[in-house]
Amino acid sequence: MSKIEVIGLGAGDVDQLPFGIYKKLIQSRMVIYTRTIDHPVIDALKAEGVAFESFDTMYEEEEQFGAVYNRITESLIDIAQGSEETLIYAVPGHPMLAEKTVQLLLEQTEVEVRIAGGQSYLDDLFTSLKIDPIEGFQFVDGTSFNRSELNYRNHIVFCQVYDRFIASEVKLSLLEDLPPDYKVTIVEAAGSSQEKVISVPLEELDHSMEISNLTSVYVPPAPPTLLNHTFDRLREVMKRLRGPGGCPWDQEQTHESLREYTIEEVYELIDAIDAKDDDNIMEELGDILMHVMLHSQIGEDAGYFTIDDVIRSITGKMIYRHPHVFSDTHVNSVDEVIRNWEELKKEEKGHQRQSVLDGVPSHLPSLAKAFKLQKKAAKVGFDWEDVADIWKKLDEEISEVREAIENKDAEEMEDELGDVLFVLANLARYYKINPEIALNRANRKFSSRFTYIELQFSKKGQDIHQASLEEMDAYWDQAKERE
Repeated sequence: MSKIEVIGLGAGDVDQLPFGIYKKLIQSRMVIYTRTIDHPVIDALKAEGVAFESFDTMYEEEEQFGAVYNRITESLIDIAQGSEETLIYAVPGHPMLAEKTVQLLLEQTEVEVRIAGGQSYLDDLFTSLKIDPIEGFQFVDGTSFNRSELNYRNHIVFCQVYDRFIASEVKLSLLEDLPPDYKVTIVEAAGSSQEKVISVPLEELDHSMEISNLTSVYVPPAPPTLLNHTFDRLREVMKRLRGPGGCPWDQEQTHESLREYTIEEVYELIDAIDAKDDDNIMEELGDILMHVMLHSQIGEDAGYFTIDDVIRSITGKMIYRHPHVFSDTHVNSVDEVIRNWEELKKEEKGHQRQSVLDGVPSHLPSLAKAFKLQKKAAKVGFDWEDVADIWKKLDEEISEVREAIENKDAEEMEDELGDVLFVLANLARYYKINPEIALNRANRKFSSRFTYIELQFSKKGQDIHQASLEEMDAYWDQAKERE
């Protein structure tokens, strides 16, 4: 079976090479393949007659690093299979540290791969930066990382910062979380005679010094005050508020005592959405998230559940109910998505719910509850076939209200008016209008117009209580025209 031996060239100084590795390279009669020729050790070895061939041209031919690494791996396999001797492949640093091509070689089965070793530059890097990784350390590939995975409580080191473009990408990602003047450190050729270490404001990261394939960027742990936008920080704050020395109000809250406030926050969010006020939407969503965290902290304090359980539950539910995204189910329309959702929901709740109408929250406002009840009943076919029949039903119910009024029967009037509202909720459902939201808009419209009437009387120094209906109607019409 063909063989590839992978050798690490160290951080950038030929004196850092283990003697055995150095001897193997010097005595090689074959061309040594290397991911990049741009390494000080290669220059020193070439001066001693060692022949190298690099894959640098592939970096210029491909737009994505992933494509480069795949091509290098495929080329090495082809070359090894065409040779009777073991192919030597040299990489910067240590083969098992931030070397994607080595990982790809180890994953394949066409040729045998052996790691011959080399010196990692991390020891020298920790020494240069004077940090202890036991405090928490994250090693990140500058060419391929997700900002959401960065842990700013740890020491963070970005490797593979080959050029200014990558340095710029790293900078822009960090600026999403850290201020422009946050100090970061650029380390060049750690531990070698060419080592350079400078600290710069984050905003100057990509234009402070020459960048090469021996460049690393160090981001020191951020203080909690800079992490107020992170989930873990919010969790800490809520725990502190409920803990010893915290807030007396937060400490005495229960699930029951928070109910009315939670409902208020949801309605305040709806108001912000209706007003198309993005800043207020953001603020109200924060208030709702605060309630989620506070309820979860109450659960944790009581030993029943934590926010992790809450997140695990909803994450599992979303994955389970979206098999067309996370599995191999195929859908052709939104209606199919909804049908699948309901079927999966029924499977989840089947052992708990015996009635089609089960699951409607008892504390829903009556109009919203009527809408929800009829929506559930319609799913099993209990529905009007023609909307014209709903309109006829509405006329019938209104007639019954009038009859109850003529009879001066207060209980019957209440009963029949409730039927009218119930039919109106059904009409709203047919036309895909949420009656609660529609009525809320009407309430807001009335409040706006009436406030305008009050303002006009106030401007004239008149008491609205002394105004005539005709005067108020005139201002009402003005308010409508303004809208």
